[in-house]
Amino acid sequence: MTEVLFYHLQNMSLESVLPPLLEKSLERGWRVVVQSTSPERADALDAHLWTYREDSFLPHTTWRAGDARDQPIVLVVEEGNPNRANVRFLIDNAALPADCDAYDRMVLVFNGDDDEALAAARGAWTDCKTRGFEVTYWQADERGRWQRRE
Repeated sequence: MTEVLFYHLQNMSLESVLPPLLEKSLERGWRVVVQSTSPERADALDAHLWTYREDSFLPHTTWRAGDARDQPIVLVVEEGNPNRANVRFLIDNAALPADCDAYDRMVLVFNGDDDEALAAARGAWTDCKTRGFEVTYWQADERGRWQRRE
């Protein structure tokens, strides 16, 4: 059964939150797809993942690369699973894909300071609950540590 995690960003950027979540996914041996909503955003994330920290390396590519199927992390803007990922991150209000039950885990990262993003996340939560997925909600505490909320 697909597990769906909702990460509520407040007073923090996706650029600061996404790399550590991706690192944890790779540590667990997972393959990942990160879906945004525009090629420009995917390109900006592509550049960021190479430079977000001097002492780190996140092997990744975009859907345009010929070897995308061989990469542990692929940035996409549409549905599809070019690297046979078992985890899919949805950012920038990307919609749930039709094949979301094909993943072990879906991670929706949304901006809690944006009313449109909040509404999209609420809609996705309801949809996931209706489909019978196991859903959890995460929010950072004052120290920036993720806490599961009920």
